[in-house]
Amino acid sequence: MDKIIIDGMSFTLPLFIMAIGGICCERSGITNLAVEGLSGMGAFAGALAAYIAVKQLGLGYAQAHVAALLFSMVGGMLLAMVHALMCIRFKANQVVSGVVINLLSQALTIFLVKTINSTVFGRPSDQIDLEVSTRFTVPGISSIPVIGAFFRNVYPFEVFIILVSVVVWYLLYRTGFGLHLRASGDNPHALDAAGVNVSVVRFKACVLSGALCGIGGICFAYSISAQFSSDYYVGYGYLAIAALIFGNWNFMPTLAACLIFGFSRSLGYQAVQWAQLPSAWSDLIMILPYAMTLLLLVFFSKTNHAPRALGVIYDKSER
Repeated sequence: MDKIIIDGMSFTLPLFIMAIGGICCERSGITNLAVEGLSGMGAFAGALAAYIAVKQLGLGYAQAHVAALLFSMVGGMLLAMVHALMCIRFKANQVVSGVVINLLSQALTIFLVKTINSTVFGRPSDQIDLEVSTRFTVPGISSIPVIGAFFRNVYPFEVFIILVSVVVWYLLYRTGFGLHLRASGDNPHALDAAGVNVSVVRFKACVLSGALCGIGGICFAYSISAQFSSDYYVGYGYLAIAALIFGNWNFMPTLAACLIFGFSRSLGYQAVQWAQLPSAWSDLIMILPYAMTLLLLVFFSKTNHAPRALGVIYDKSER
């Protein structure tokens, strides 16, 4: 049981921060199917920064981890700006833009990894190796049965994700910017009538989404494979989108959906080990979160209420 909780949380929290990124963007009225591409670009930038910090600059693990988190946000933000420009400045179809961003991210990271490895580091490879992330255990509370597992073998990034989530929640629901962001997705014309530039609000929301997705991407790289590869995060962005939809674009229900996905994945892996099944069954277990997506879709799709202006290109002249 402890193993299920530990592995489940290490998958749930990166998925949750990516879903929060999607919430921030979509609550402003911009459809964000680019979550996966943003997380991939963020993971690439963070992994490259960590590799340079350790191998080239000789920095320690802690400094490399901080560099990875910072540059993952920068990488996600830069690609998010492309999505924002396409949707806001050029009024492109937001769904198509998101899909193209995903394809662009995967192709671009493959090219960049291979090119940088061969020309800069002199080793032909399509991966960026990372140092194995250390874990820590909280004394005392970790000895409590079942509950203690949540405080045992914790990745440092899990604490960072929780802190960032609290900050973003406060920003979204307790500040003027958050009020403007939510109004932009529900009634942009009223926001414009109040003298607030809707395009600027949506642009900032999209860039914030890129930063959060980038954090999720690099955290998956550290927890799942201890390396960056352009194919390791395939599908996780869409799980994050499913989670925020099931969560009605709210934080706590979205977290609940992420927990379901995370624990179904870790439970499946443990079931394979308990039953001593062939290793090929572990690959089959990968479909469990997606099967849960279909199941949740059956029960909750009718109760979802998206922001009223989600996906609607804002035209000031229609006010």
